[in-house]
Amino acid sequence: MLHYATLFLVIALIAALLGFGGLASGAVGIAKVLFGVFVVLAVLSGAIGLLRRS
Repeated sequence: MLHYATLFLVIALIAALLGFGGLASGAVGIAKVLFGVFVVLAVLSGAIGLLRRS
């Protein structure tokens, strides 16, 4: 998931450098959503791991 967020961020940066503002904006939006999902899943995975240890 983090790989896809990074991929969309790179696409957004390249699109912004080439002047495609709309495409860059969309790619940044997708990257933000994917990164948010990654963070939530990482926190849940860590919490579940701590609960199963005890």
